[in-house]
Amino acid sequence: MTPATDALMKAAQDAAKEGKLPPVHLWNPEFCGDLDMEIRRDGTWFYEGTPIGRKPLVRLFSTILKLEDGKYYLVTPVEKVGIRVEDAPFVAVDIEAAGDGVDQAISFTTNVGDVVIAGKDHAIRVARDETGEPSPYVHIRAGLEALIDRKSFYRLVDLGATHTVDDTEWFGVWSNSAFFPIIPAAELTQ
Repeated sequence: MTPATDALMKAAQDAAKEGKLPPVHLWNPEFCGDLDMEIRRDGTWFYEGTPIGRKPLVRLFSTILKLEDGKYYLVTPVEKVGIRVEDAPFVAVDIEAAGDGVDQAISFTTNVGDVVIAGKDHAIRVARDETGEPSPYVHIRAGLEALIDRKSFYRLVDLGATHTVDDTEWFGVWSNSAFFPIIPAAELTQ
C-alpha cells in the first residue's frame, strides 16, 4: 500500500473504533488525484490490478466511500482520491422479509456488511438494458447503491404483487409501506 492508502485506511479505522460510519458527508478536502483502485460489478475491490482479499480492509474502505457528481472517491478529512466503480459500489447478497403486503419489510445485506430495510430512504429501482435485462438496485446510503445479486432478486420477485401507480398496473414489491415497481404487469404476460 502507498502512503495515500495508509492514510485512508487509518481514517477508516479511527471511525470504525467509534462503531459508526465516518461523517464523509461533512468532509470536503481537496482532490489529490486518482488511485488505481476499482470496484467491479461483482463487488470485488481491486488495488493496482490485484483483488483485495482482506474483507476487513474492504469494509474499512467502503466506509469512506463518497459519491460526488457521478464520481466515486475515498475521502478523509484531509484528502480525497478518485476510484473507479464498474457498476454499483456494493452488492446486495441477501434479503429477508417480515410481514406481508403493505406491512412487509424487506431487509438487504451487502457484501461489505451494511444492512438496510427498503423504504422511502432506501429505495429499490430496476434498470433495464437495451435487451430488457433487468439490473435491480437498492439505495444504501448517501447516493451509494447496491446491485441486488441474482439469487436475492429471484427471492425479491417471489415477494411481489401488483399495484396501480399513475394509472398503470405494475408488478413490484412493498416494503415499509412503499411500493417499488419492477415491471409493468402487462409485460408479465408477453
